[in-house]
Amino acid sequence: MCKSVDSCTESAEAACDILSQLVNCTIKTLGLISTARPSFMDAHFVSALTVVFVNSKSLSSIKIDDTPVDDPSLKVLVANNSDTLKLLKMSSCPHVSPAGILCVADQCHGLRELALNYHLLSDELLLALSTERHVNLEHLRIDVVSENPSQTHFHTIKKSSWEALVRHSPKVNIVMYFFLYEEEFEPFFCEETPVTHLYFGRAVKLVVCANGLEPLDKELIRIAERCKSLTAIGLGECEVTCSGFVEFVKMCGGRLTQLSIMEEVLIPDSTYNMEQIHSEVSKHLGRIWFPDMMPTW
Repeated sequence: MCKSVDSCTESAEAACDILSQLVNCTIKTLGLISTARPSFMDAHFVSALTVVFVNSKSLSSIKIDDTPVDDPSLKVLVANNSDTLKLLKMSSCPHVSPAGILCVADQCHGLRELALNYHLLSDELLLALSTERHVNLEHLRIDVVSENPSQTHFHTIKKSSWEALVRHSPKVNIVMYFFLYEEEFEPFFCEETPVTHLYFGRAVKLVVCANGLEPLDKELIRIAERCKSLTAIGLGECEVTCSGFVEFVKMCGGRLTQLSIMEEVLIPDSTYNMEQIHSEVSKHLGRIWFPDMMPTW
């Protein structure tokens, strides 16, 4: 079942009413799409969703991004669907705590795909996903979001926790989307991190992030040094010097199967101009490469 709503109250109430009526239905897939906030932000929704969690008993895929789902409702989900849950996508769920998502990982041993915000990620969560009882994780998406730069603090995940996850699930795709400013980047990639896909940028097809006015060169070099499993990166609304970008590509080499950067992001310098950079990058990638161009209408 998939239900889409917009920002009006009537639309959200209609969705809640539908959920509340699903008493005798066995649902395996539940997807809630909010096209504009804050349509789901009320207690009525949580009550209606709990009805589904209690009565379904065989939910395998749940997508509840941008909803007010909370820790108690996740406990109900686990109590009734722990044997069947394989996918949980819950980015931007502000009422869920790290303990709430840890409860899911501890008891839903068949979970293969998980999407959440970075503030819910913890060493304990990665270790719970790495136990012998848990199946191999296939996809972990992490959104690193800064709503208020002056008040946001990002914790650091231990290298040993990442290593435990990769030992248990060696083929896992770890995808990180960054939505923050340059000065908030410091806690990330201080040690080796097994991220496979990494995206920065705002108003681009791939990602959302902005890094302020300073070039991202230093951060890119750190990523190349610490992310040995990186195969894909997308850069949107940020700034990178041509020399810094070439150095990054040189360090990563041909393992970058996806390299996307808007032409407007690159800053020509004394070493490379826009005419030279595509051939230099192509040489280090081992294939023909061009920067993306902003479409003209």
